[in-house]
Amino acid sequence: MSPEEILTGLYDETLVGNGPKVLELTHTGLEQGLTPERMLFDALIPSLEEVGARFERGDFFVPEMLIAGKAMAGALEILRPLLAETGAATVGTFLMGTVKGDVHDIGKNLVNIMLEGAGFHVIDLGVQVSPEKFVEAIREHRPDIVGFSAFLTTTMPMFKANINALNKAGLRDQVIVMVGGAPVTQEYADAVGADGYAADASAAVKRAKELIQRRRALAASAP
Repeated sequence: MSPEEILTGLYDETLVGNGPKVLELTHTGLEQGLTPERMLFDALIPSLEEVGARFERGDFFVPEMLIAGKAMAGALEILRPLLAETGAATVGTFLMGTVKGDVHDIGKNLVNIMLEGAGFHVIDLGVQVSPEKFVEAIREHRPDIVGFSAFLTTTMPMFKANINALNKAGLRDQVIVMVGGAPVTQEYADAVGADGYAADASAAVKRAKELIQRRRALAASAP
């Protein structure tokens, strides 16, 4: 197989969630000298972005998103240590969790996969994460960004509760806060005092990178 055929295969098989084939093609690509970065950025991430686009159009549903995400996660298991070996710099640390009262994690898990693929170190606290647990994890891991995910309108007020907890703990200035989830809007993110919002997984990666770059530029220019 040519490199182009491998990349096309990776894209197509990730799209349909064929995990075993994605693993096979990942190994074949490495054997033939394809770099982990190329497989990630030319095939796997674009495929997952297409999955997201199809979901938004109503062509794909949650099961399709899940199996595609799972297929890509399998490839990442192989590629992640190799990316570390090649000195692919970690963009930053992203601490993520679904807020207290909410057990939905599909969107969060897709964002995590995209973030890892883009070079972030992701710490996932899971679902039903209380403000106290977020505070504790921020103290322990010192992330660049903390992400609050909510799928229900009834759990969205936890964003404000979490931010209040960070303020009380004296951590608010030390971490960038991003929020997201199906019912969340930019207006709501602004209202609760978050630093960033993204409507989908690919936008989340882009926004996270922008926010980290901006913070680092401000820190570098500070007297």
